[in-house]
Order: sequence, then C-alpha cells, then structure tokens
Amino acid sequence: MKNLAIGFLVALFLFEGAKAAGPSGQEIIAAVDGARNPGQSFRVMDVLTEYVNGKPQASNQLVIFVRQNKTTKQYDNLVRYVLPVRDAGKMVLMNGSNMWFYDPSSKASVRISPQQRLLGQASNGDVATVNLAKDYTATLVGEEKLLDADRQNRDCYHLDLKAASDEAVYSHIEFWVEKGSYRQIKGKFYSDSGRLLKIAYYHKFTQMLGRMSPAETIVIDAVNQNLVTTMAVSDMQSRDVPDSWFQRDYLPRLKID
Repeated sequence: MKNLAIGFLVALFLFEGAKAAGPSGQEIIAAVDGARNPGQSFRVMDVLTEYVNGKPQASNQLVIFVRQNKTTKQYDNLVRYVLPVRDAGKMVLMNGSNMWFYDPSSKASVRISPQQRLLGQASNGDVATVNLAKDYTATLVGEEKLLDADRQNRDCYHLDLKAASDEAVYSHIEFWVEKGSYRQIKGKFYSDSGRLLKIAYYHKFTQMLGRMSPAETIVIDAVNQNLVTTMAVSDMQSRDVPDSWFQRDYLPRLKID
C-alpha cells in the first residue's frame, strides 16, 4: 500500500511538472495555424506597398483564393493581380511545392520560386497561406517580453523553425508568438546559407472569418532598414473555389468575376 501511494505521488509530480513546462514548440506552431487560418476556402484582398526612406514607391493590389488540400492538408493558393492596370490578370499559382507565374499576354506559365520577390521585400511565398506545423519542425527557445509594431509589450514564446519538407518557403524562421492568443508578433526569415533576409512585424489584428488575423504585416529589409514593404489584407470572404482553378493547364481559360 505504501509503495502504491509513493507511485501515485511520483506520477502526480511528473504530471504537474509536465503542465508547468508548458506547450512544446510544435504544439505552439500548430496553435498559431489554428489561430490564423480559417477552416474553410476563402478569398482575400492584399495590397502591397513598397517604401524607401518612408516614402511610397510602388503598390500592387492582389486578390488571393485559398483552399486546403484534403489529402496533403497543405494550402493551394491562386494570386491574381488587380492593380496596377498593366499587370491586371497576371496570376501566381501555388500548389504544394510547385509555383507558376502566368501572363495572359503570352498565355504562358513559367516555374518560379516562392522566395522570388513579388514587390519590395515581399516574396511570392509571403502572400500565400501555408501550414506551418506541416512545413516546419519548431523548437521552443524560451519565453521573452517583446515590443510589438505598436511599441506595446507582449509576453511571447520564442520559436526556432527548421524546414521539415520541400514545401517550406524558407529553410529557417524565428517567430515570436504571443502567449495565450498564439498571435504572431514578429518573424525573422533566413536564406538557405543562414543569412538574415528580412524581419516582419504583425499587427492591426482584426476579426476575419472567425479568427483574429493581422490586417497588416510590416516587412523590413535586414540589411537596409530604410527598405520596407507593407502587406495589408482586407475583405476576407468565405468562397467555394473550384478544383480546376488550381490546375496549371487551366490558367489560360480561367475567368474570375
């Protein structure tokens, strides 16, 4: 009886210790996915603006259609240019690890890289919805206080992410995630060689399709911090997206209202 009681106390101690240790890095990044990704197909507007020394230089308006692949659990993305007028109708298709750029003037689609720049510091992969928990192995570095984009203190988990699949846009990312809400507050993105490419801040969290999502992301060049790009999303709507829209061969025939 005495041994049974001791065994119970040991098990209780281990259980309480596990609770005190908090969630693992992989559990945190899965919670980030749950906090930011709607559980349904949708469309959203995204306006990218490039700034040099605080002055706007160029802007793109995009409409993005997203659905989750039921088999892979990854997200398929179709990006369509709206503005400027000279680029209207151009499209980027991201299907798994494959990405193509389509130009209606030539009716040709060419393979591109997710890391290829779209505008300013923002790459093709930055505007896409992805499954972070599937693409990366996350390690909890620790807990830190961090100033967000609005100079407010946030209690955060500091995560280190390493690519776990070929579908990952970056080979290495650091994220700071707010405790409790699991909102992304800050990110650092690295090249395959380990060079810091850019720093991102997420803010203006707004209710979108049942989730509090960042309405604006500020992307800062890691070398020259006078080069900044903002990504402002709005008008997120639930939308059934046909399978055919995510087929490369169908792009020349695709008509979007």
